[in-house]
Amino acid sequence: MIRAATPYLAAFRARWQTTMRYRAAALAGFVTQCWWGMINIMIYAAFYHGAQGGAPDGTHGAAGATAPISLHQTVTYVWIMQGTLALMPWGCDPEIADAVRSGAVAHELLRPIDLWWWWSCRATARILGRLVPRALLIVVFSGLVLPLTGLGAWALRPPPSLPDAALFAVSILMGLVLSACIVVLLNIVTVRTFSPAGGNAVITPLALILSGNLLPLALFPGAVQTLLLLQPFAGLGDLPCRFWLGTLHGGRAILALGQQAAWIAALTLAGRASLRRTLHRLEIQGG
Repeated sequence: MIRAATPYLAAFRARWQTTMRYRAAALAGFVTQCWWGMINIMIYAAFYHGAQGGAPDGTHGAAGATAPISLHQTVTYVWIMQGTLALMPWGCDPEIADAVRSGAVAHELLRPIDLWWWWSCRATARILGRLVPRALLIVVFSGLVLPLTGLGAWALRPPPSLPDAALFAVSILMGLVLSACIVVLLNIVTVRTFSPAGGNAVITPLALILSGNLLPLALFPGAVQTLLLLQPFAGLGDLPCRFWLGTLHGGRAILALGQQAAWIAALTLAGRASLRRTLHRLEIQGG
C-alpha cells in the first residue's frame, strides 16, 4: 500500500511546496481578510445594537431573546470564516485548465495512476497550502492582537471546551476533503467544456453564500434552515463554526459529522463515475 500511495504523496508534497512559496500572496490575503472581517463585525455590531435596543452583546432585549446566535458568537463566526476563506472551492485547478486548453491534459492519462486520487491530492495540497498561513495569521491577529489593543469585544474567542475544539478540528479536516472533491468535479467540468469559466462562475457565489461566509446560516429565515444545513456547502464553513462555538453536541454533532462524510462519499462516487464517462469521450485538441 505504501508503494501504491507513493505517487499521490509525491503529488501532494510537490503542490504543497509550490503553494507555500507564495508568501506575498498569503500576506496580501491576510490583510484583505482582516479588513473585510472588521467591516463585517462593524455591520453586525450596528445591526445587533439597533435590534437589541442598545444591548452591546446581542443576548438580551426584545429582539435578543429570539436571536439565534449572540453578537459575540457572530464575531467569532466571522473570524473563523475569514481564517478558513481559502477552504472554499474557488474554481478548478488552474494547471488543469491550462492543460485542457493546450491539449497537455493527455499527459495525465499516460500516468499509471488513478486520476481521481491524483487530482484530489493536488487539490487538497493546494487548498491546505493557501489555508494554513492565512489561518495562522488571522488567529494571531483576531485572538491575540485585538484584545491587546482594547478591542476584546471584537476578538476571536476560543472554543468553550477541548471536546468542542477537537470536533472543530475533525470537521475542518472533513471540510478540506469535501472542498477537494468539489474542485475535482470542477476539473471534470473543465475537461468536458474545454473552459473553466462556466464552472468557476457558478461555484464562487454558491460557496460564499451557502457556506455561511457572507452571512451565518443561523441568521437566514427559519423556514429554510433545514435545507441550508443539509446542503454540502454547509460542511465547508457553517458546521465547523458551530463546533467551534460549542452549539453542536451529542447526537447533533454525530449527525453533522455524518452529513459531511456522506457528502464526501456521494461526491466521490458521482465524480468518479463522471470522470470515467468524460475520459471515454475525451478528444484531445491543441498541441
